[in-house]
Amino acid sequence: MRVFNFLSMAFEIYKSGQGKYTRLVTALSTALVCGLGCLRLYVFLDGADFGLWVSTMVPVAIGSVLSGLAFWLVNKPIIADFMIAAEGEIKKVSWSTRKEIAVSTFVVVVVVISISAILGVTDFGFQLFFMWLLG
Repeated sequence: MRVFNFLSMAFEIYKSGQGKYTRLVTALSTALVCGLGCLRLYVFLDGADFGLWVSTMVPVAIGSVLSGLAFWLVNKPIIADFMIAAEGEIKKVSWSTRKEIAVSTFVVVVVVISISAILGVTDFGFQLFFMWLLG
């Protein structure tokens, strides 16, 4: 009975309404990485001819343990509070409009082209000068 109480407390969602999307995306991306790793392990074990049972159940067991660990970590109070605070800060950010981004990008491209042209002309000038000086 104590083990069941411990497991139910370990997999309880901490502050379930807060930081929902940040924790969800973190858990899903972690599960995706674990799943891809387990798929790679399955392909390796299947190619090594360990048998269907081993090549299937070992990745499933490792994936289950890692998924449970990811769920537990995402709901651990210190990590969950960090994600809740991070999501709150992201909501406060003033995002640029599409027009502001387009104008800023244009300015950056023009400045980069101008500076590269100036540096190219300067380099060519120094090359001519040193060729005249040495030869």
